Amino acid sequence: MTAESPELPLAAAFPDADREQWQRLVEGVLRKSGVTEASGAAAEDALATDLQDGIRIRPLYTAEDGAAAPGHPGFPPYVRAGRPEGTTVAGWDVRQRHVHTDPRQANEAVLADLENGVSSVWLTVGDGGVPVSGLEQALQGVYLDLAAVVLDAGADFAAAAEELLRLYTASGAPLSEAAGCLGADPLGLLARTGDDAKLRLQLESAARLAERCTTEAPGLRALAVDALPYHEAGGSAAEELGTSLATGVGYLRQLTGAGLGIDDACRQLEFRYAATADQFLTIAKLRAARRLWARVAEVCGASPAAAAQRQHAVTSTVMMTRRDPWVNMLRTTVAGLSAGVGGAEAVTVLPFDAALGLPDAFARRIARNTQSVLLEESHLSKVIDPAGGSWYVESLTDELARAAWAWFQEIEGTGGQAAALRSGMIAGRLAETWQRRTDDLARRREPITGVSEFPHLAEPPVHREPAPAPIGGGLPRVRRDDAYERLRSRSDAHLAASGARPKVFLAALGPVASHTARLAFAANLFQAGGIETVQEPGPVDAESVAEAFARSGARTACLCASDAVYGEQAAAVAPALKSAGAVRVHLAGKPGERREEFTAAGVDSFVFAGCDAVGVLSSALDVMEVA
Repeated sequence: MTAESPELPLAAAFPDADREQWQRLVEGVLRKSGVTEASGAAAEDALATDLQDGIRIRPLYTAEDGAAAPGHPGFPPYVRAGRPEGTTVAGWDVRQRHVHTDPRQANEAVLADLENGVSSVWLTVGDGGVPVSGLEQALQGVYLDLAAVVLDAGADFAAAAEELLRLYTASGAPLSEAAGCLGADPLGLLARTGDDAKLRLQLESAARLAERCTTEAPGLRALAVDALPYHEAGGSAAEELGTSLATGVGYLRQLTGAGLGIDDACRQLEFRYAATADQFLTIAKLRAARRLWARVAEVCGASPAAAAQRQHAVTSTVMMTRRDPWVNMLRTTVAGLSAGVGGAEAVTVLPFDAALGLPDAFARRIARNTQSVLLEESHLSKVIDPAGGSWYVESLTDELARAAWAWFQEIEGTGGQAAALRSGMIAGRLAETWQRRTDDLARRREPITGVSEFPHLAEPPVHREPAPAPIGGGLPRVRRDDAYERLRSRSDAHLAASGARPKVFLAALGPVASHTARLAFAANLFQAGGIETVQEPGPVDAESVAEAFARSGARTACLCASDAVYGEQAAAVAPALKSAGAVRVHLAGKPGERREEFTAAGVDSFVFAGCDAVGVLSSALDVMEVA
């Protein structure tokens, strides 16, 4: 640059682009894909994505879409972080979960984790975990003044807490240096079991623990506000947040009623949320949770310093699959990253085989190393709120917070969390949400890699030692792969009984270019139900299809070709397959105006993107099993 041409930013050499210009470019792309009627705002809207909770994700965000100022890290409304330094000083707390019932096995796993990167222990105690009497052995060799311990003891929380406090005293470590959470969660227990017979006594017991922690062990939190029961019952992000707020308010009422000040009561709560592979939704959820709780604390009269929410994020069990569990490593990596970026103070990455039983040593190693890579190699904790300032993230945080607050108000309007659980209001709302999501899963609008998309039927199953059965009786526990797992189990049973999996013959018609896309689609679809696909090396026609079908050993068939080829050959090939013994003939693609013609020729069903894949596959297995 010369004196006559002062240095300018590179962008200054280009004219500013406006939204209308971008929309016109979108129109051009849509026209190429066959969408000709969308223009202007309608073109932009065509690329939008609908999420749960009435949230709509737009394809473009600008400064005009920014939400209210999120504040500064460590200050109300705490959107950006619960502490001014975030997790930049020492990283977040790497917390590993242990569900062994044998204290000796639990101790071996705990020590291995603590020696290899884990900083705190989340231990299941009582029903479904180590017995309270075995807690000492499970924690043998653990330096309680260095490693925080978090208990998950269900109805045994009071006895487990007393035993842990005794162990602190016996170790010689002062209670004032103890850290962790005693895990009292009577309302979460009500959600899990549906049993409120002892709820009042449990709330009183939790309040006594909170009083003791306040006076003797300020580094310990007595209560866990666990939102996982609602996520694991199929709830949306906003529903998870709203129920956590209602639970937290219920505990504040109990604690302040027992004599604790509002600041001390707030400091006795640790909130637990699910982290999913939906990266931005998880980030926004954790940021919105801090904003919402800060508002609750403010209304309750808490000081700004006590209004920061302590968060523990756990990778979702709903997203974990039992088939092709190796893909779970990718899911938990994204979820763990999202939890860290979202500002959680503690993160638990579940082992990739957690859905199959007790995780083995390799799976636990991968889980803790996932966090080690994020912290030590990616330096993810070195930036406070890295997603902050993104117009998309800020807008999503705001929309999610508003939806969650509306749900929280509904719960409070029925009398609070306990009343809403007793009445079935929460269960009904979550069931409706899950039913809508189940339909998306069945139609593969929400794909599951390795299960509903790109399944590998020949992959040997992964077996693990059975894990203790979780407590139940209340809200259900769901998984995304439930429907497909039932289909695959039927295929496994067919394999065990007959020595072969159910088969479908893929009849490729016409030139390769005309049938490749639908051939791949059909193969992917049927294999998702555990149905093996068989095809000839080359295309077939009405004269050769009967012999090819007989060689396949299948009982059903699916035509695969372009619409033009269907018009030329489907009416002849379908009856040829029926004559050769096919009990059902499918056609890959939407029938359009030729439905009646194809149906009359012998086509029994049509499979296409967006069809009810679970229904199609279940019906196909019915025919194969009967045959």
